Amino acid sequence: MKIVGVSCSARKAKTTRYSLDCCLKAITEAYPQVSTATIDLAEKEVNLCKALNTCTKKLTCSQKDDFNDLIPILSDPDVAGLIVATPVYMGAMSGQCKAFLDRCVMFRRNGFLFRDKVGGVIAVGGFRNGGQEAVIQSVHAVMLVQDMIIVGDGKPGAHFGGTAWSGHPEGVEHDEVGIETVRNLGRRVTEVALKMAG
Repeated sequence: MKIVGVSCSARKAKTTRYSLDCCLKAITEAYPQVSTATIDLAEKEVNLCKALNTCTKKLTCSQKDDFNDLIPILSDPDVAGLIVATPVYMGAMSGQCKAFLDRCVMFRRNGFLFRDKVGGVIAVGGFRNGGQEAVIQSVHAVMLVQDMIIVGDGKPGAHFGGTAWSGHPEGVEHDEVGIETVRNLGRRVTEVALKMAG
């Protein structure tokens, strides 16, 4: 079983990637039998969906960018969960996140390949209450359209997902409250994925 995390920031090795790494590390610590994989969009060129409709017939896109390299990772039958991490830009998900999610329409069109996979979301805002929950819900909406099973960060808080604060005066790594929601999200996604696997 594998859980895939997607860092949807244009900035390499910054707060969104750090938060996702904390999430995935919590998975492997709690569930050593589960593997993780990271897709970092800061290192990829993923264009906007242009509705070329190549993907209505097969699992491919006629755009010549890096998204085609992601298709085998995302369509791997061993993938049981998907965790999307995005910064909050102007109260919404990043452009990279929106482009990635739109391009994932191909998995819906080719047999609902994300159906019953467990989805979780991390949002990283510049303020403690910087729109993280609204952004999480907007990504949840896409996951619902993919017929995924959505979870939050589970007990004890059972929040919408991971909500990190990049503007913490001492850096995001000192946002103990936020990083704990991120770690809890990883464990909850994996817990539910394992239950689904029976």
